[in-house]
Amino acid sequence: MQLMMYIGNDHIESIKLDPERISKPGYLGTFKRNLKLKYKDLISEHGSPADFLVIDSSPQKAHKHSATLYQTK
Repeated sequence: MQLMMYIGNDHIESIKLDPERISKPGYLGTFKRNLKLKYKDLISEHGSPADFLVIDSSPQKAHKHSATLYQTK
């Protein structure tokens, strides 16, 4: 699984996730906070919030990708 960060239509960065920890409170939030801090100048320059996409691209599910979009405020 990967957490992907987009600003507008631009892919900024992807982070590999531990599928077993996804449901743990704060796990995704920690990555999202760090990415927003890392790219705060780019976010403010663009004028729109960052979008986060979680994708399960494991080999056994290669033909059935699942994705969930998380938009920050």
